[in-house]
Formats: sequence, structure tokens, C-alpha cells
Amino acid sequence: MNLAIDVGNTDIKLGVFDKNHLIDNFRTRSEGLYNLLKRIIDDYNSIEAVIFSSVGSLEKSCLTFLESEDLLVMELSHELNLPFTNLYKTPTTLGVDRIALVAAAVYNFSGKNTLIIDAGTCITYDFKDVEENYLGGAISPGIGLRYASLHSYTAKLPLLDKKSPNSLVGTSTDEAIHSGIINGIISEIDGIIERYCNTYDDLTVILTGGDAHFLSKRLKNSIFATSNFLLEGLNYILGINKDK
Repeated sequence: MNLAIDVGNTDIKLGVFDKNHLIDNFRTRSEGLYNLLKRIIDDYNSIEAVIFSSVGSLEKSCLTFLESEDLLVMELSHELNLPFTNLYKTPTTLGVDRIALVAAAVYNFSGKNTLIIDAGTCITYDFKDVEENYLGGAISPGIGLRYASLHSYTAKLPLLDKKSPNSLVGTSTDEAIHSGIINGIISEIDGIIERYCNTYDDLTVILTGGDAHFLSKRLKNSIFATSNFLLEGLNYILGINKDK
């Protein structure tokens, strides 16, 4: 059995895999990770290997604990064997979360043009072609960042929680902020998907990340949304590298 850990900017997600099958998953913040790891290792004593990707910060005590359990512990980086050809011009700067997402796309949609949209703290767009070449993508601010930036970089705009706008035309400041942010993101995502569809045949589009379910029902394009996509990519990469 394997344990995959995705250390994000806000939450930490974990998945227990029996070979390629996700059998349990968890979510926590950094302060709760150590105790959760102890519970997972106790409950699933057949875990042999762990892989983690970190765009946030993994507590050293957690890493020390995993290593003390005599587990194979692997950190995701561009130097591992990957199931795709990385054509990014600056591979050392490619985020490990994006590497894992592309690996998941190869595992689930081999031989297909695939656009992976990860709607989290940032919204990332990553594209791999039918020959499993990773070509790159785009990065833009996520929902939370857009709300926070309007509040932080203006004198009087309030900080609001995300909310689906009632209409296109906001009739109050709060409604105008919701309309601008949510309708703006929806138009952005739909527009980018349309441009990829016009460029690449038989495009498969994946929407994942913390805001995926909030956005998926508002997008006009047909997409497949999954919250465990990145964990699947981590587990796939672990399997490729475990016996090397």
C-alpha cells in the first residue's frame, strides 16, 4: 500500500492507495498533520511507501516520523522518472503540483489531448498532447486571491466570502464584487477551454482543485471534475519510481 500526500497552500490532502486504487482519503491543515499521519500509519499498517508534493511547507517532525517508521519516503521533483516528456522551458521551476496533475492525466487519459484546470489558490492550466508531451499552460489568481486582492489593494472594498452572483449586473457593491470575480473566472475558464478546443482535436478537459465543484456547475463546457486527481498522479509517479 502507498500513501500520497499533497501539501497545498491552504490544505493538506492525503490518499491511501492499494496499488492503483484509492481506498481512503483525508484532508487537514498543517497543525493537524502529525497526529493524522500517526493514525493513518496505525490504521493501515501495510503502507510501505510514501510520496509527497509540497507547494506549502511540510513540518520536519512529520517527515522524521515517516522515516522512523521504516517507510520508503519520496519527495516529488522534476528529477524523478515521469510518465511524460517535459517540454517546459524551465523544468526546474515547474510546480510539483502541476507535475502530479499531468501524471494523473497520462494515467487516466493516455493518448489524448488533455487540459487540466486546477482551481485552487491559483488557477493553473496544464496541457499534455496525444504523445504524452507536456507543453506548458498558464497560471492566474484563484477565487480567494481575487477577493483578497480587491480588499487589500483598495481603500474601501470589503473582504467577502465567495458567493454565486444573483445576476450579471450587480446592484450593490457586494453584488458587483461577486459578479466581477465569479463571472470573470467563469468567462476566463470557458474562453481558455474554447481556445484549446479550436487548436487541438478531441480535447479532454479536467477540472479539479478546491473550487472545482463550486465552478463546475456554472461552466458551459462539458468537463470531468474530480477532487482526488492530484493524489492519483502522485501515486502513479510513486509506482514508477518505487523499484528504481
